Order: sequence, then structure tokens, then C-alpha cells
Amino acid sequence: MKDEEDDIIPNQDDENSAEEQSTDDSQEKEEEIIKVDAKNFEGGHFYDNTNDEGDTITKVTGMYKDWFLDYASYVILERAVPAIEDGFKPVQRRIMHSLKELDDGRYNKVANVVGHTMQYHPHGDASIGDAMVQLGQKELLIDCQGNWGNILTGDSAAASRYIEARLSKFGLEVLYSPKITDWGVSYDGRRAEPNNLPVKFPLLLAQGAEGIAVGLSTKVLPHNFIELIDSSIKILKGKPFTLYPDFLTEGIADISNYNDGLRGGRVRVRAKIAQLDKNTLVITQIPFSTNTTTLIDSILKANEKGKIKVKKIEDNTAANVEILIHMYPGISPDKTIDALYAFTACETSIAPLGCVIEDNKPLFIGVSEMLKISTNRTVQLLKSELEIQLKELEEQWHFLSLERIFIENKVYRLIEEETTREGVINAVDEGLKPHIKHLKRAITEEDILRLLEIKIMRISRFDSNKAQDKIEALEGNIEQVKHDLEHLIDFAIAYFLKLKEKYGKGRERKTELRVFDDIEATKVILRNTKLYVNKVEGFVGTSLKRDEYVTDCSDIDDVIVFMRDGSMMITKVDAKTFVGKDIIHISIFDKSDKRTIYNLIYRDGKSGPSYIKRFNVTAVTRDKNYDLTNGTKGSQILYFSHNPNGEAEVITILLRQIGSIKKLKFDIDFASMAIKGRSSKGNIASKYPIKKIEIKEKGISTLLPRKVWYDETVQRLNVDARGELLGEFRPNDKILIIQQSGKLKVITPELTTHFDPDMIVLEKWIPKKPISAIYFDGEKERYYLKRFLVETENKEDIFITEHANSQLEIVSTDYRPVAELIFPKIKGVQKETISVDVEAFIAVKGFKALGNQLTTDKVKQVNLLESLQYEPPVEVVPENLEVKDAHGGDDSDIQRDEDGQIILF
Repeated sequence: MKDEEDDIIPNQDDENSAEEQSTDDSQEKEEEIIKVDAKNFEGGHFYDNTNDEGDTITKVTGMYKDWFLDYASYVILERAVPAIEDGFKPVQRRIMHSLKELDDGRYNKVANVVGHTMQYHPHGDASIGDAMVQLGQKELLIDCQGNWGNILTGDSAAASRYIEARLSKFGLEVLYSPKITDWGVSYDGRRAEPNNLPVKFPLLLAQGAEGIAVGLSTKVLPHNFIELIDSSIKILKGKPFTLYPDFLTEGIADISNYNDGLRGGRVRVRAKIAQLDKNTLVITQIPFSTNTTTLIDSILKANEKGKIKVKKIEDNTAANVEILIHMYPGISPDKTIDALYAFTACETSIAPLGCVIEDNKPLFIGVSEMLKISTNRTVQLLKSELEIQLKELEEQWHFLSLERIFIENKVYRLIEEETTREGVINAVDEGLKPHIKHLKRAITEEDILRLLEIKIMRISRFDSNKAQDKIEALEGNIEQVKHDLEHLIDFAIAYFLKLKEKYGKGRERKTELRVFDDIEATKVILRNTKLYVNKVEGFVGTSLKRDEYVTDCSDIDDVIVFMRDGSMMITKVDAKTFVGKDIIHISIFDKSDKRTIYNLIYRDGKSGPSYIKRFNVTAVTRDKNYDLTNGTKGSQILYFSHNPNGEAEVITILLRQIGSIKKLKFDIDFASMAIKGRSSKGNIASKYPIKKIEIKEKGISTLLPRKVWYDETVQRLNVDARGELLGEFRPNDKILIIQQSGKLKVITPELTTHFDPDMIVLEKWIPKKPISAIYFDGEKERYYLKRFLVETENKEDIFITEHANSQLEIVSTDYRPVAELIFPKIKGVQKETISVDVEAFIAVKGFKALGNQLTTDKVKQVNLLESLQYEPPVEVVPENLEVKDAHGGDDSDIQRDEDGQIILF
């Protein structure tokens, strides 16, 4: 697996980089002063100190110390890190404030919005324009019109004078409430701007944030709109919740190490890659923080370095991602997919870091705590709005009640004799006193002045009944607001549910969550280099082109080498490496391979007996010589074979004519030997000198069938007992894969195999076992039943008709399945449900056969019932091979030496 640190692709669109480029002159001067070299400074504000290790520490003192701290604080608080209260950086908050001031329901040129924002943000139009484009591309707060760029392709937006924007309905609803907004003064002191917007939604987590400041950074990943609302509701109900990122670029994410978005966590994100045909792959979704341009560039670089082999790449991306990767014939699509994940930007690793500003200080917290803070703040904002609304309603009720008293009791006539302002006010006050006992507060001079401003026309048209209806309606509203305040949590939950109902459509999760398997680079890298060997001189390498060709390899492979003297070495592929003279075997080495077995016969010393052994090689140290013999000087390998699947051949040994030896020729079956470690001594093959060894019969595997499991979590096969056991597989056994689309294939169970999401059947393939399927034929609009056997292996084919409306209903690999047809009620008549014995209904036919029509009626539902009993023929398994001597005797005839070793002759 490639190193995760190398997977991080920084987001080059961060608005802070644009802001730092547009910093005003005074800030640039401060930066220049900060960078002054202490050795060249003569003002006396820097001094050197040497520690015990001899390193020089330069301390900053005087006004430069304060300036640096001021600058660092400024970058952290005013430019790079978002506030926990509303989730905005200052430039973003000022953009949203300007959009609200300019809002009249119509689109505004972005250039005008940028110019308006410069009244509040003193860092130039470039940084404001870039930040606004980023906000617009998040498709949440700004309603965009024109070319705003493309996060999928990396294309930049058009110039600000060509594109337009206005606030989205969602933004208008959740961002603004002037009566509860915390206001401050703009940088020039001429205007009021919000210190924080009263955002009633977890906006920071919905949009995400990224920024680099002086000494710290932040990277809050975006989360799903609906899931945030659901989690906020769970918080209010006191229930547990979990949050995971969701990206507009879609893709597949492994969040097993998300760590709640805190420092130290990791999120692995992959592109969605599928096999279009045997020579073409298609990428339909890309990882977060990449785009199609960078993705294709990374694939081309990997191709140039020889890590993958690609014929051509086509980028058809428009509204949706579509990158076609054309491969050369014979290249494995599954291994190519894994190689794309291992060596290109098709997989990236993102390191989240939850850092926000709270009370003008950086705060490092996880996304769960961020959501709790946001939810509680939303509740408080809703409470403040309700309290203001209650106060306003009570004021309306108070004035309407006064107005009714003033008109119905003709209090206005009391001012006819008054000639002074004070006299008029006192007359009205005295006239109201007998009628105000039911009011909730005392009458003020402002109340009386408002009454005196009522026009005569309104008094003449006053309707007492209508006035009473308005007062009663206000009283109902007041009671409702009081109820909401008393049940504030329920009111907040209803508020979140309303947001979800109004704006949640189309905002479902885009990124698929899945646990990834680790990809071993040595297993998927393209072997684009040739390995050569000089067996006599003992050199191996990729530069020995005049010597014997061994195999294709890659620069990260290891090779295993066996020498005639019984030594063995494992070394990394290089241009030229000396391993030892008189090489008898060399191959690529896989340390995890336990099924490769080596069969060996060696002579112990120059004249000692010959030993036979079988062993595998797993745990070894690179570039270390291992002795496979008994260690006696002059030992020599007489026979060697390399068996990828534990094959055990039968050999014929011919002895030299010495003395009175009667039997000079006998056979040995390696299957009679137990598989032991490479350091084992082995069993005696013969005490007498061996003249020649010949292969009499090629061997079959003596290993137990390999058990294979399918892990649905990572959607991969494995031999580690994870997931569902598919069965025990011998070398020629295969697996059956059936998809919902009606496609079927039979393949060898490779651990690198990728499976499509619509797979509905995965099992060990039994060639003589029929497959039964009920499908709807789109052309004839009828339901058909067919039974068939798979006719071709290692080829994907479709077994239903290829009409666009054809659809597979059920498929069964049981021997005697039973299906159930349920019919809809038509004109009040319900047809009786039918059960179909598939075996009795239709015989096994060809793969491409249409099948038999089930019914001409419309079918509501097709179900599989419990299959009928069937006893398949018992599979004949060869008995375990017994240890035989050269004469074919049983175990009682075997002779042993004084050490208990078997003597075969």
C-alpha cells in the first residue's frame, strides 16, 4: 500500500492563499521586518544564545516580538480559521453580509458584490472573488448563474463581471436575523458589520473549511446536509450519534480512522472505477481534493514510470465524471484497478484537523463537539427570536387594546379644550385610566403620542368587531409563542425537521462509505522490466541483457535464488547483484505465499548419503544466505523442483554400481514426504551414490483445497477466514457470479477480483448444476422461466433478453427451486397465487434460450419459496496418499535408521 503521507493532495483553492497574495502594503512591510536576519541587524533588538548542544537560538525582542505576535494573531483570527459561532471566515462573512444588503430578489454581478464587500474587507478584490466562487461551488448559500467553474474538472470560474449571484432561499432562512445579530464596526469605522451571523444550522460542518495560518492550520471536512439535521435532532433528544464526511465529488470513503475529525485521524477516499468491457475501465466518481485533470495526470505519470500499462485515456466529463481508461489486450482489469488505487490519485488520504476560533482563541475540537455547540447555539438563537417575537406581539396587543379604548370611549374628544402639549397628553392619560386595568404594562408618553397620531379617517371607519378579532388573533399568537418558549427543545426539533423537508431533497449522501482492503503494491504493480541471470558466474539483474532471460519483474520485486551447493538467498531486484555461483533456480518471491512447495534431493558432503525433503519458504531475511542441506562441506543438490501449488511428482533414481547392490533403480513419490521447514534435514533417499534422477510422472497438488471467503465489508475474496465461506477450492475450481442486470460469469477465484455493486449471487461453481431464472422480457412484455448450464468460462455474458425494459426478477442455483407468482387485483377480482415447480415446468436448455412463458397475466410480485428436497451425487475425493517404499510396500515395510529417519532404499 502506498504511504498515506504521499496521498495528501493539498487543496489549492483555499481563499487564504489568494488573500495572502493581496495583503496590503503595511502587512507586507511587517512580513519583511519579521524576516530580518539577526546577524545583519544592528538595532540591538535581536540577540544570540548558544545552548548546551551548540545550536544558536535567536530570540525576538522589543517591538519585533510584538509585531510578530500581532501578525500571527491577525492571520489566525482574521483570515485563515473559521469561527465556531457561524462557521465563516471573515471574508466569507462579509461576502454574505454584502449579498444581504444587495438582495432584492434579482441576480447581482459578482463584480458588484466584490466591490460592495471591499467596504468591509480590506484585502483586494482577488481574495474576495476567489472566496465567493468557493462558496458558490458548495451549492448551499449562493444561487449561482453563469460559469462558476467546475469542481469535477478543476476548470476555473469566468471573470467576476460575467457571472451573477444572489442569496439562496436556504441562506436567507438560516443566516440572517438582524434583531439578534452581534454587530461591530467595519475596519474604517464608517459602517456596521456583523461580528458573527446568527446561523441557525451547522454550516461549518456542511461546507467544511480549510486554512493555513501562522503556526497552525485547519481542515474540517464537509458532511451530509440531511445527516447533520438528523444528528442535531438526536442531540436535542439526548440520543447518541455519529458523523462522517460526505463530498460533492462523491467517490468511496473509508472512515474507519476518522477519529471524529481530530488531529491524527485519516480518511481514505477512492475514485469509483468499474469495468466497462474487457479492455476498458471507466471512472465515474473521483476522490475529494482531486479533479479529473490532476487524476488523469497522475495516471499518465504512473504509466510513464511503468507502474501501470494504459493504452489511451479519454475524458468525457461534463455534468458527470466519465474517464475512460483503455488497456492493452491481456492486461488484467482487476489488477489495473488495484494499481490505480496504489500508484495514482485514484486513492487519496486526507488528514482532518478540527480547529476553530472561539472567544478569539484557537480551539481544537472534533466534529461531534462542533455539532453540539452549533445545535445548542441554534436553540439559543431560536429562543432569542421567540423572545423578541413575544415582546413585539405583546406590544402590538398593548397598542391595539389602547387604540380600541381610545376610539370606543371617545377619549380623543377630551383634547378639544386643551391648548398645550402637556395638557393634551394629560387629558388623554386621564381619559384612559378608567379602562386600562386589563393591560399588561403601564401607559407611557410614547403610547399616548402614537394614539394622537391616529388619523380622523381611521377613527371614523373604526370597526369594534374587527379590532376585537385582531386582538384575539394576537392573543392566540402570544400563547403559541409562550408555548414554544416553554417547549423550546420541541420547537427546535420542529425547526430542523422543517429545514430537512424544505431543503433536503436532492441532498442525500453522495459518498459511499466502505472499509478498504490494503493493496500490496508488489501484487499489482506492472512487471515492465526483464530479469536476467548468469547461472555460472552467479549474477542476477535487469541489466544482464546478454545472459539468460528469467521473467518479467518490477523494481519493487524480490527474487529467490537456489545454488547447486544447497544455499538459498532472497534479494531485491537490481541492475546487477551477485548471489552465488552455479545457480539452479531463480524466480519472483512472494513472502505471503505458503502454497509454493520446493522438492529437493541433496547429497550430504562429498560421499555421504542422499536426503529427500519438501519445504516452503516464508519468513526470511533479505540478502542472507540460508543452507538447505545438513551443513556438511561439499554437499550438493542432486534434484530440485519448484511447485506453485504443492505438486508432488514421482521420480526414478538410478544408483551407481558399487559392490553387491542388487536394485540399481527405484521410484520415489514426493507425495509420501511431509512438508516441513527449509531448515529440516529431510529423510534418507539412499545410502549409496546416486548416478541419475529422472522424472517418471508429473505430480498433482498434495495440499488441502484452499478455503476461500468473501468479505462483504471490503467486497473482496480472502483466505483469512473473514466473511462468508464460499467453499474449498482446488486449482481448477471456479466461482459463479450473477448480477441483477442478468450478467453472469465464471472465473478463477483470484484475491484481486473486484465485484460489481449489483452482484446477487456469488458461490462456488458446480458445472453440472443448473441455474434457474425468471425474467420480464421488455419486448414481448411477458414473464419467462428458463433453466440452463454455463457454457463458457472466464467470459461475461447476459442470460436475459437485451431489451432496455427487460428485467431479472429472481435467480436460483438450487437444484429444485419453487417460485411463487402473485397477481394484482384487477377490477375487484383477485387471481389466485400460483406456485411453480421449476424442474417440472421446464427442462435444462441452452444458455441463450428464451425459456418458457410463465403467464400472459400481469404479475405483481415474484418470490422464491423453499426448494424441494434433492440429494446431489457424492463428490469423489481421492484418499490421502500413504507413504510407500520403493517396492510399493505398506507402512510396516518401511525401514528407519538409528535417528528414526525413513530409509526408502
